[in-house]
Amino acid sequence: MTLWKARSVLGLLVRRDLKVRYADSLLGYFWSILDPLLMAAVYWFVFTKIFSRPVGEEPYIIFLLAALLPWTWFQNCVGDSSRSLRQDSRLVRSTRLPREVWPLRVVLSKTVEFGFSLPVLGIFLLIYHPHVNAHLWLFPVAIVMQLLLLSGLGLLLAPLEVLLRDIDPLIRVAMRVLFYASPVLYGIQDVYDAGIPQVLKTLYLLNPMSGIITAYRAGFFPDAVHWDAIAIAGGLSVFTLVFGWFVFARSERSMLKEL
Repeated sequence: MTLWKARSVLGLLVRRDLKVRYADSLLGYFWSILDPLLMAAVYWFVFTKIFSRPVGEEPYIIFLLAALLPWTWFQNCVGDSSRSLRQDSRLVRSTRLPREVWPLRVVLSKTVEFGFSLPVLGIFLLIYHPHVNAHLWLFPVAIVMQLLLLSGLGLLLAPLEVLLRDIDPLIRVAMRVLFYASPVLYGIQDVYDAGIPQVLKTLYLLNPMSGIITAYRAGFFPDAVHWDAIAIAGGLSVFTLVFGWFVFARSERSMLKEL
C-alpha cells in the first residue's frame, strides 16, 4: 500500500532515468536497439552464411530478434537493478520513500526501453512476412511474465548486492551462462530433440527465460509452442516476485546498516 502511494514518485524517477540516459547521447533512442540489432546481425551472418545451421527456424533473423530483444531487456535489467540500492545509497538512506522503489524504478525504465526496441522486430516482420498464427496473444503474456520475473529478481538481488560484495561478478558470470542455457540462438524444440538425459531437459525448464522466450516466438513459429515450458515460466515468475518481495522486506534493516 505504501508503494502504491509512491507511484507518482516512481513514475518521475523512471522518466528521470530515461532523460538522463538519452539527454547527452547523439544516437539517443537508437541506443535501445543498436546492441540487440548488431548482435542479431552477427549471429544471423555466422549461422546462415558461414556455418550450416541445424537449429532454429526460418526466417532466422526474426527467430533471433524475438529472443534477443527480450534477452537484452533481461540482462540489462538484472545487472542495473541489482546495483540500484548501492548506486543511490544517499537517497535510499535520506528519503522516506519505500525502498522497493529503487530497484523497481530500474525495472520499469528498462521495460520502457524494451518497448522502444519492439519497432525493430516490427520492421523485420514487414520485410519477411512470417506466418502469424493464433498464438500471437502469448507475446504480451510473455512481457507480463518477464516483468514479474525481473521485478522479483530486482527485489531479491538489490539487498544481496549490498550485503554480499561478491554478488556483482557472480551475476555477470550467471548472465553469460544463462545466455547459452536459454533458447536464444536455438529453439526449445532443439533441446527436446537433443540426445541428452531427460533429467537435464527437465532442469532446463527451470530457467524461466526458456518458457518466456518460447512464448515470445509462439505467434510467429507454431512449432515453438510448448505449453509445459510456458506454464513453468509463469509459475516461476510469480514465485520469484513473491520470494523477492519477502527477502527484500526481511533484509531491509540489515541492508540499511550497510549502506
